[in-house]
Amino acid sequence: MGWRASFGATVTTVVVVFGGYLVADAYDVVPGMLTTAPAPAPPAPFPSAPGATTGTMAERPLPDLPDDAPVPTRQAVGRLVTDVTDSGRLGKRVGVLVTDGTTGDALGGAAPDRPMVPASTQKVLTAVAAMSGPGGDATLPTTVVLDGDDHLVLVGGGDMMLAAGAGDPDAVNGRAGLADLAEQVADQVADDGRATVTLSVDDTLFTGPAIAPAIPKAWIKGYIAPVSALAVDVARRSDGEYAPRYADPALRAAGQFAAALEKRGVTVRGDVGRAAAPSSAHEVARVESAPLRDLVTYLLEHSDNTITEVVGRVVALDAGLPGSLDGAREAVTAQVTDLGVDLDGVRLADLSGLGRGSLMTPRQLADVVQLVLDPEHPALRDVARGLPVGGLSGTLGDRFPKSNPGRGYVTAKTGSLPDVRGLAGTVVTADDRQLVFVVLADRIDDTWRATDVFDDFAGALAACGCSP
Repeated sequence: MGWRASFGATVTTVVVVFGGYLVADAYDVVPGMLTTAPAPAPPAPFPSAPGATTGTMAERPLPDLPDDAPVPTRQAVGRLVTDVTDSGRLGKRVGVLVTDGTTGDALGGAAPDRPMVPASTQKVLTAVAAMSGPGGDATLPTTVVLDGDDHLVLVGGGDMMLAAGAGDPDAVNGRAGLADLAEQVADQVADDGRATVTLSVDDTLFTGPAIAPAIPKAWIKGYIAPVSALAVDVARRSDGEYAPRYADPALRAAGQFAAALEKRGVTVRGDVGRAAAPSSAHEVARVESAPLRDLVTYLLEHSDNTITEVVGRVVALDAGLPGSLDGAREAVTAQVTDLGVDLDGVRLADLSGLGRGSLMTPRQLADVVQLVLDPEHPALRDVARGLPVGGLSGTLGDRFPKSNPGRGYVTAKTGSLPDVRGLAGTVVTADDRQLVFVVLADRIDDTWRATDVFDDFAGALAACGCSP
């Protein structure tokens, strides 16, 4: 049983992320996963729900997974796969694949090359593309420039997680604050002897449809906001993950910025409108978002559709493409393909998986997950860190009860749409062998019961002492 047995007693209080980065760096500690807070409230049934917050940084050295840990037999894994496909609770379209996390060799599967609806499991593509393209250190600036004597332009750089007040250096949502921008501007205005200005917002960074046409209007609700170059709290109208969103996030943020200026003694004359910042204008204030690696962790843990679409557009801009839906799909696909994954036949209706029309095979999805375990791709380590942990964090926080052996040993991205469920990630077996697994079903009658089948399968892999 190795170190896994001795560690099991503490698994309910310490979040363990088992990724390829453990193989590459045995004593690296996963940040943001240790928490004693109560489990989050159950997520809404559709789509994959955000719901958990990131805890404090864990400071616990973990031994390496042994290089010679036994690989489960194909016969044993095959029996577990058959239990899933024959359960009668996943409908007639089920795709499963289990591979060895070190070698990538297939250990068992069912219809692994069938194109299926991935739902939010496809977010791992955008996460991987972001870490291999712009990189984890990249940030998104929000600036203010002065055009002429008294015309200010608030320029969006892609940060839809601004705070209306002061920024919080420890937060992801709210790292940069409009109040901080306003304070910088007020200092500049005071130095120049101005007290009255006009204000416009420049939100030209992103182009094209703000919401993917493939997303039915009835599905939007509070699950996605119009993608914008800037917004406060992902354009939510009120507190809560599923709050309704403002139809014009940039203009709303500009109005909040005007109010912040007024509080600091700078009068905004007239209405706030739109205007592209001229090249002759000079910068007078700047704030920066959390690093991109933190945004990726946020979108994976919360399954946040809006932030995924934003990150996809950032990948496109970094690649020299338009910051549009089409540019994002092209850039994300190109980045993942360049890393060695065959995406032939993949269809991405959007970046988040919320829209109708996306298709991927279980094998393609497993190949993407395999990338984040590969020590030859250290830049992707943050994707492994960001995946929710069974029973302990993110969208898996209220799944994998203590009776499930996968609790703390499964890290995976969830997927959920009407009649669709998906789970794609990694698991460590009872013999200390790390596996990659993907389960997709896209014609389900009872999705609630199906979720239990998925979790039981991952738990069975975790409990598997399936060596010869």
